[in-house]
Amino acid sequence: MNRFENKVVVITGGNSGIGLATAIRLKAEGAKVVITGRDPVTLNAAASEHGFVAVQADVGKLPEIDRMYAEIAAKVGQFDVLFANAGIYKGAPLAETTEALFDELTDINLKGLFFTVQRALPHLRDGGNIVLNSSTVNTKGWPGIAIYSATKAAVRSLARSFSAELLPRKIRVNAVSPGATFTPIFGRLGLSEAELNATAEGLLKMVPAGRFATAEDIAAGVAYLASDDAAYVIGAELTIDGGLAQI
Repeated sequence: MNRFENKVVVITGGNSGIGLATAIRLKAEGAKVVITGRDPVTLNAAASEHGFVAVQADVGKLPEIDRMYAEIAAKVGQFDVLFANAGIYKGAPLAETTEALFDELTDINLKGLFFTVQRALPHLRDGGNIVLNSSTVNTKGWPGIAIYSATKAAVRSLARSFSAELLPRKIRVNAVSPGATFTPIFGRLGLSEAELNATAEGLLKMVPAGRFATAEDIAAGVAYLASDDAAYVIGAELTIDGGLAQI
């Protein structure tokens, strides 16, 4: 199946996890793939192994976004699909949340995503597709992740607003909302192995499907939303959470 033959795809945060799995999936379906990321080591390793175009950038900083698109334009010209995937997960109880944590999460997950889409517009072809990475927590109230959840709820809202604004260019915007997904982000939570296992066990009990999502599960959903198979899907949210937010 070559749904992305002759298409150029840009994936932010494409050096690991969901972004990397999506890059692999879309390349297998014929796309020329550009991945971006903050870590030059993992970024260049992924690009070298899979044949992607790599552009190092931190989307939490607007000058970096501008430089990113200038480099992308120089390397591949215009593109057809943007998967605004870059984001971070951190939590803290309400009473212990600092301004620095608030700014870090909103700078990358909300401001970074907003301007990633805005700055993409001169380079994205009419009739193209944008997929935003939200989260199933945009509809659930869990303790300790208020800021993260709020940023992801904002991303879901942006999919609607961007869709309405970009309709004249026939650019579709949709959101994918993963549930508990096994990605390298689990190893960056600062928890011990015992704490990680306990957290995973507690989460798993809440998932009707009885397992975590894989990055490939989410990549399949992104591939659908970004393809012509979803030509009549506009401003929507595809929740891929094993039933966590539904049952």
